[in-house]
Amino acid sequence: MTYGGHMRSRLAIGSLALTLGAATGCASTSEDPIPSTTQPTDLPSQPTPSETPSESGGGNAAPKAAGALVDGLEVPWGVGFLPDGDAVVTERISGRVLRVTDDGTSTQLGALSGTAPEGEAGLLGVAVSPDFDSDRTLFFYLTTDSDNRVVKAELDGDELGEPTIVLDGIPKGFIHDGGRLAFGPDGYLYVTTGETGNPDLAQDPASLAGKILRITTDGDPAPGNPEPDSPVWSLGHRNVQGLAWDDDGRLWASEFGDSSWDELNLIEKGGNYGWPRFEGRSGGSDFIDPQLVWPVEDASPSGLAWADGHLWMAGLRGQRLWRIDVSAAGKASRPTAYFTEDYGRLRTVAAAPDGSIWVTTSNRDGRGNPTPDDDRIIVVQP
Repeated sequence: MTYGGHMRSRLAIGSLALTLGAATGCASTSEDPIPSTTQPTDLPSQPTPSETPSESGGGNAAPKAAGALVDGLEVPWGVGFLPDGDAVVTERISGRVLRVTDDGTSTQLGALSGTAPEGEAGLLGVAVSPDFDSDRTLFFYLTTDSDNRVVKAELDGDELGEPTIVLDGIPKGFIHDGGRLAFGPDGYLYVTTGETGNPDLAQDPASLAGKILRITTDGDPAPGNPEPDSPVWSLGHRNVQGLAWDDDGRLWASEFGDSSWDELNLIEKGGNYGWPRFEGRSGGSDFIDPQLVWPVEDASPSGLAWADGHLWMAGLRGQRLWRIDVSAAGKASRPTAYFTEDYGRLRTVAAAPDGSIWVTTSNRDGRGNPTPDDDRIIVVQP
């Protein structure tokens, strides 16, 4: 089967060449910002907690960081939790796959290493099979010499098996390679792809670039997709970096802008989010407007998670963690910034089974100012 002229295969992978990466965002500098909050978006790193509950029912007490769980990592990018509470962590540059326990013990499970690290690509997202107890399968998003692809591998104890291709032929670029993987409440795998620095690909329905894809664990278009023979779930994306579902099953995505506005989007089946025609607000066109926007210097949003009745979004250039209210009607509001510049660039946010939030730093990605302890995983109690 082919998608956008690319052949999809399920052959075993031998040596995989990866390319490394980082991130940014894009649109017209003349448009007005969306009035996205009732309070400033650039708040102190520890704002005064409000005693008023949010519309979603969660409290507004300030989260607390328990400090670094693990340090000395090399650009940790993906975090997925196993049923026993241990995390699987990917390192973008080294290609290593690690198992990290809640006491900070780290074990290498294997490596999906390559020979062409460059730009913003490499070993990126990871997702744990919903049926892991029976199939022991992990899914990864990575870059090879020729493309971006999704692969899967079985975990036998602390040893990662030989990976096989789930979906290949996703366009690769020096920048904007997407890379987030997440299983939805429907049991299907959602995959974010970037437009690789070629904006027109985001509006091309035949290309897998600049999209959110929805596939089965075998790589086929999931039942119920907008087009039965296509894995595309939504289009018009520049470079989605975070996915999260709220308690009502709504899908949210964080996305890099270019020069003006970073975005938080509520994703609809078959929705077109406007890139490259628009960055931020479209002004009443047929494109779907973001729920919230931020100036790119305040955000460069990466990972996204749902925990404690809120969305939590990491900022790379913004070097902060955002907590965002979501109403019962599905409206996002009142983003509050925490830990501003305390830990540098923040990449991934993952909700742990014990209710804590794991946040990875990305200070060794070539765009940060690493300390001797970087990169780290920080545990936050919401």
